[in-house]
Amino acid sequence: MHLHLLQHSPYHGPGRIADWLSSMGHSHTVFHLYAGEAPPSLADGDALILLDGPMHVLDDAQHPWLKRERKLIARALDGNKPLLGIGLGARLIAAELGATVGRGTFAEVGWHEVTLAPESPFDLPERFTAFMWHRDVFALPDEALPLGGSSGSPVQGFAWDAGRALGLLCHLEVTRAGVDALLAEGERPEGSDASPHAQPDEAILADDRRFDRLAPLLDRLLSQWMRSAPA
Repeated sequence: MHLHLLQHSPYHGPGRIADWLSSMGHSHTVFHLYAGEAPPSLADGDALILLDGPMHVLDDAQHPWLKRERKLIARALDGNKPLLGIGLGARLIAAELGATVGRGTFAEVGWHEVTLAPESPFDLPERFTAFMWHRDVFALPDEALPLGGSSGSPVQGFAWDAGRALGLLCHLEVTRAGVDALLAEGERPEGSDASPHAQPDEAILADDRRFDRLAPLLDRLLSQWMRSAPA
């Protein structure tokens, strides 16, 4: 399979996803929308992965490419293309499915535990720790099944159309190098200073083993999602 990865910021890259795709024999192209690259044609790839970014889903005035990306997502949802969204990518998919997307009560930054919902279809442990970097959240789209929630965000993800479209608010793809770059960039999600769910830099970087523990979780998630792809 050939996958298109849509990147919205220089600080929110594919992380381990690129290595996983290569290890499984899949090719991919990264489209740097923030740098002026046009979104791809839907027909040129077998699946879409929409990465995170600091903007809101309707920030068209500052980021005019968002309008074209939303049209691409809508066509993919109406067709038979698998989609995976992370952070902003998940919020864009949720919005196209009619779910409410907006600012959460608190920013959620750092390492937080996610508890799977009883009806969750995700092949993940009942409890796991993931990396968070958001203030904006989404409601569960109609006809979607929930991933589960954390103490700061009750909807951490969803699966729609038998898993063909997945959305994750949390991050399983991050690496230490990627988080170092994100922290060095300095612009945390809005409200991080006052949030009880936002950790300081030293706490985020205290244990590198947490990054390693994400690898098998990402493998399980991507394997599940790829099984939804048409043969």
